[in-house]
Amino acid sequence: MKKLPVISLFSGAMGLDIGLEQAGFEVCVAVECDKDAANTIRLNKPNLPVINKRIEDITTEEILSSAGLKVGEACLVVGGPSCQAYSTAGSRHSFADTDKRGTLFRHFLRVVREAKPSFFVMENVKGILSAAIKHRPLKERGPTYPPLRWEEQLGSAFTVIAQELSALGGNITFDLLNSADYGVPQKRERVIFIGSLAGSKVMMPKPTHSKDPTNSTTPWQCLRAALSDINEPHEYADCNKNVKQFLSKIPPGGNWRNLPSEEQENAVGPGVYRSWGGRTGFLRRLSWDAPSPALTTSPLSKATFFGHPKELRPLSIQEYARIQQFPDSWIFTGSKSSRYRQIGNAVPVGLGRAIGLAVKQSLSNAIKADDRSKITCHNKQLMTRLCKRKVTYFNPPDMHGITCSLQANEWIAESKTWLDNREKPTLDLLSFLEFEPS
Repeated sequence: MKKLPVISLFSGAMGLDIGLEQAGFEVCVAVECDKDAANTIRLNKPNLPVINKRIEDITTEEILSSAGLKVGEACLVVGGPSCQAYSTAGSRHSFADTDKRGTLFRHFLRVVREAKPSFFVMENVKGILSAAIKHRPLKERGPTYPPLRWEEQLGSAFTVIAQELSALGGNITFDLLNSADYGVPQKRERVIFIGSLAGSKVMMPKPTHSKDPTNSTTPWQCLRAALSDINEPHEYADCNKNVKQFLSKIPPGGNWRNLPSEEQENAVGPGVYRSWGGRTGFLRRLSWDAPSPALTTSPLSKATFFGHPKELRPLSIQEYARIQQFPDSWIFTGSKSSRYRQIGNAVPVGLGRAIGLAVKQSLSNAIKADDRSKITCHNKQLMTRLCKRKVTYFNPPDMHGITCSLQANEWIAESKTWLDNREKPTLDLLSFLEFEPS
């Protein structure tokens, strides 16, 4: 039998899987529905079985057969069910009928239940913690609109996910991990669940790097270290002449706010200029001396622009891959936009390696713990945030056409009353989660 065999679901370009293999695991099958990503896997791993189908259309028996494994033989089932339905960069449809991607985690759980691996790892975007089951547009919240239903409240989707994960039994823990804390030159947060169906004690990987180093950590990796020795020609999606003119006036680490005040509104448009929120991703130049922000699926997105620190262009495909720590020999297939998307969607290799080492430690320790009916979290700060988060947000009064301060105060008071009349929760998150000190 293969050594520490892994079943990889939602494999993408295999960032997580490369990290796991660096930690000593062996990926035995990759399930990926995207044609270009599947071809990327085949090109780089010609001997690895690849199932290029939607997971909804695949049986666990087919996956095990392709992997050459029987029920109970897999050491690890891993995957990140499509995250766009939860991402704060998307429309946050979550479980909506119009976006089936939000329910793909149930197929991940199906394979875990049926394949019976020793461990499983499920990852997703930070937005999964606050997503609602059904998204209500901001403009439809507040006085004059129907009361907020429970499934429209922030965190309702995560509550359902926690309920269904806890039903697996065994021991499951979760945390929000920052890739920069594991040697990745990128501040990329991911929600990670690690579970043992056999009841082994599971722990999250301990940080090896820190913004503020300690005796046990070293400084975060900066962008300069990751990109300084790229010698091959760069391939990138170029920006237009106007963007380049604005970029020429923005220093490394800056954004549109560093432009002369008289040019800012013209640079980003009146809607962005007058809206609320940070908007720091517009016309952003990265800093050489800090980790990159979390990469998205395109460096040219208006709200999440990834400008090179020095040159008048966005990051190249090669730079994207370096930041995600793919080997220089790893070849991505498809169009330029497809390759950016594959890289931007990946789990950084360094985070995957850290997770793999943590699972290996659980394997070697073989410490049994009592089966729990709840998922544990060792991060007290995260648990506090989950318990105290808001149930919704509102647009400010001026975005509702209210400019008079007296009317604005009346609208705010009415909004509080409206919120007090929201539907009571159908499920209680703390019925499925509990804090456990490390």
